Amino acid sequence: MNRKQFIQSTLVLGAMTATRPLQALSETLTENGQKMPVLFIGHGNPMNAIEENEFSLKWRQLGKEIAQPKAVLCISAHWLTKGTHVTAMENPRTIHDFGGFPQRLFDVDYPAPGDMELAQRTQQIITSTEVGLDHDWGLDHGCWSVVKQMYPHADIPVLQLSIDYHKPAQYHYDLARELASLRRKGVLIIGSGNMVHNLRMVKVPRDGSLNAEAFAYDWCLEMNEAFKESILHRDHEKLIQYDRYGKAGKMAIPTPDHYFPLLYTLGLQEANEEAVIFNDRCLAGSLSMTSVQIG
Repeated sequence: MNRKQFIQSTLVLGAMTATRPLQALSETLTENGQKMPVLFIGHGNPMNAIEENEFSLKWRQLGKEIAQPKAVLCISAHWLTKGTHVTAMENPRTIHDFGGFPQRLFDVDYPAPGDMELAQRTQQIITSTEVGLDHDWGLDHGCWSVVKQMYPHADIPVLQLSIDYHKPAQYHYDLARELASLRRKGVLIIGSGNMVHNLRMVKVPRDGSLNAEAFAYDWCLEMNEAFKESILHRDHEKLIQYDRYGKAGKMAIPTPDHYFPLLYTLGLQEANEEAVIFNDRCLAGSLSMTSVQIG
């Protein structure tokens, strides 16, 4: 089964400015003395993009509370690649990478602009690996379902950084640290996935709404608490070595695609910064919406 087939089958279960010389980037992304926070968002059900619920309401609240960013850089669980890439197009398309949902979700278009200069800047500051400029991807639902609620006017440039799925957890944590300077240039960095994400074990309610089901398996609750404890105690090494959590850990992370975005958020935590947990709830048996704000 290829990745597209896997996403479709499992989810049934459940104005860029004219191009200028790169040196002009300093004029638009200047040091402003205000460091942007970093977020890890448990994005869960794609319907959160258009529903009003406890999760989407919190995302809207964050959009109002956080200083308005100059751009958003999102690391989504739904862009898995060989090699690392960043979107670099004027108008990224809205990708509907799911199946089995109402037509009104497929009708959503989130026309946020891209930012070629920021894409180039991101490419430059990452020195541990070559970063490709991608002109095809766009914004997948791991990104736009959240950002649409935070910034409904689609007037803030949005880029995505891909997850090299051929690399181990340490690679992603270390790569994130190279993005640190963007926080002081007005860029809001968001990791979007789910700490606990086992769609094969999802218990779908009769009404089809994953958010309506409060039931959670014991192992889901156990790992949600374990992850929170490690996050709050800054035990990043334990979180990087997630494969050592035993049987419960293997149930919580059968594949690391939705877990890796958390490591990007944690990799950007600085020495004097505390982590704050929000949207802390397990649902549908095997999903955790638990999210993190740093800074």
